[in-house]
Amino acid sequence: MTTTVDSAHPDAAVADPLGTVIDEVIRPRSAIVDREGTFPRPGVDALAAAGLLGLASSTEVGGGGHGMRVVAEVVERLAAECGSTAMVVLMHYAATAVIEAHGPREVRAAIATGGHLATLAFSEYGSRSHFWSPTGTASTTDDGTVRLDARKSWVTSAGEANSYVWSSLPLSRDAGPMTLWLVPADSPGLTVTGDFDGLGLRGNGSRPMTADGLRVPSTAMMAADGAGLDTALGAVLPWFLVLNAAFCLGLADSAVAEACRHLTGTTLTHTGAALRDAPVPRRDLARLMIRTDALRAFLGDTLTALETGRDDAMLRVLQVKALAGETVADVTDGAMQLCGGSAFRRELGLERRFRDARAARVMAPTTDALHDFVGRVATGLPLFDEANR
Repeated sequence: MTTTVDSAHPDAAVADPLGTVIDEVIRPRSAIVDREGTFPRPGVDALAAAGLLGLASSTEVGGGGHGMRVVAEVVERLAAECGSTAMVVLMHYAATAVIEAHGPREVRAAIATGGHLATLAFSEYGSRSHFWSPTGTASTTDDGTVRLDARKSWVTSAGEANSYVWSSLPLSRDAGPMTLWLVPADSPGLTVTGDFDGLGLRGNGSRPMTADGLRVPSTAMMAADGAGLDTALGAVLPWFLVLNAAFCLGLADSAVAEACRHLTGTTLTHTGAALRDAPVPRRDLARLMIRTDALRAFLGDTLTALETGRDDAMLRVLQVKALAGETVADVTDGAMQLCGGSAFRRELGLERRFRDARAARVMAPTTDALHDFVGRVATGLPLFDEANR
């Protein structure tokens, strides 16, 4: 497993423009994105214009050259304000990781300068959350192009991204379990086949897509035929899992902050006491803070493990999303209870964070799958049985 990480926190060159975009575009529109289920295009475009979508791109092609630590903090800050925008950006960075490793220079340069939004297209109807077992096919045609046929069940930014990192069965049956392709959004035969009206992350554009006789050149293959699973595990999964943990941390931290503001600023008229004056709410708030701070510490240790090449880096990467998914679910649930009836009003923003947090448990690889992976690594078993590769 290889990846690039930063040992430093974002400097003003990242933090200042990010703060401006959040203040001027993302935060004011977060409730609208959620209520109307609209793709957060103004926020994405503002992030692109500020150079923030190219943070993980190499300086060689005009990108920021930053690694996982800086990018994780960006995702965390976005998630605290708008989960939908954060998920779109998270998937863009995860796709960028494999495009940087295996994609064409012109696409890498377009991503680096903010002119290209990318995403992953892995999950399929046939194999559901088992992204490592694609059912969509790839076949060579008479004119030398490659035909792709598949029914993708969830594609973030579907119909909005400029390109899709697309998984399929390999061209050659004995090549390996999966092959990856870079599919341009304007490819004939590629269609969005449904809408998204979900519980949370309502603006992330996660919709089904179909490839029906889609043609791409053979050069669209990323890495070797059949090497897609190794590429996904080495180049994509670390970014995806760690950034998901950062996403969860942003949601949890903002929920705790909102609960703290509520306890501090709410007074009972008939007694004159603030909610914070009662020991039980203070205790409950402390528990939420400790859970959130523990996740922050674990995420920091995961990044350090990657930075230093520790032997347990892969284990930490697998653990961190599982821990984050359970933590954010519990913390947002606790914040809702702590704030009582006020939390059910949309203007407080807690119920939106509560709903957005539910996605982490079921987003592939699911928490249950990650627990199995962690158990496999801990007991010396391979991550996948040969029958599942």
